[in-house]
Amino acid sequence: MNKSLIALALAGAFAVPAFAQTASSERGEAPSAEAEASPHAFTGNLGLFSSYRFRGIDQTFGKPALQGGVDYQHSSGFYVGNWNSNTNSGAGYPEGNLEMDFYGGWKGTFGDFGLDVGGLYYYYPGSNAGPLSYTNAKNPGQSASGTVDNGELYIAGSWKFVSLKYSYAVTNYFSLPDSKGISYLDLSANYDLGEGWGINAHVGHLYAGNYKYAGTTGNSDISYTDWKVGVTKDIAGWVIGAAYIGTDAAGNCGNAEFYCFYNSLNANGQVGSKSKDAGRGIGILSVSKTF
Repeated sequence: MNKSLIALALAGAFAVPAFAQTASSERGEAPSAEAEASPHAFTGNLGLFSSYRFRGIDQTFGKPALQGGVDYQHSSGFYVGNWNSNTNSGAGYPEGNLEMDFYGGWKGTFGDFGLDVGGLYYYYPGSNAGPLSYTNAKNPGQSASGTVDNGELYIAGSWKFVSLKYSYAVTNYFSLPDSKGISYLDLSANYDLGEGWGINAHVGHLYAGNYKYAGTTGNSDISYTDWKVGVTKDIAGWVIGAAYIGTDAAGNCGNAEFYCFYNSLNANGQVGSKSKDAGRGIGILSVSKTF
């Protein structure tokens, strides 16, 4: 949830004098080894968003988020990367205000089809699950403990501009007791309209049949469906975006439902004075760039 952020720098290019290029061409010399394509590719990304939603759920209490990451990919298809974002402690991360994601895997293409398999670890430095009262009604003997971190394995397939991804929690899902095996299915589409314009859509579903929230007088089911529709415009490499995100997650604060989040949460379990339905519909504006 779910990401101080990294600084990204760009290196300048070195120019070769025109006479040197001409002389080389006249001699018919073969390109140097440095001119050959490298099997290593590094990229960075940076973005500013009016709010951060993870699988449709509010992570910043409606406040802006600065996000960025770095990625390495080998020509064989193997990759590793890191992505980061500010968060709000009230989203379930006591004393935590930073999300750091670390991931790796393999991906490849076969004509119009693509395959991506890997693992992802969500890390929240400084956060402690001890204050969380996320008792599982299906197994009341256990309570939240340790870290709020989460580990997942995923597999994704794509065809042209459509992708389907399945993620499976191999740890307790963000500290929820006895919640290993919670999964998420993500169907997304990104279509290039040309001239820098693009449209995107998404629908996802969180499957949490092995967990029921015991702290509510309302809906104890934490499974939900989320959706998104958006439009983007590329302007000189900067991507401007606008999107609408909604969910049917149970976030009624009057009934203390699971997805009712507060504006803060400290190590003693004390919450802030304000609360919101974290799955409420919202419009989000963004600007981002890949280097």
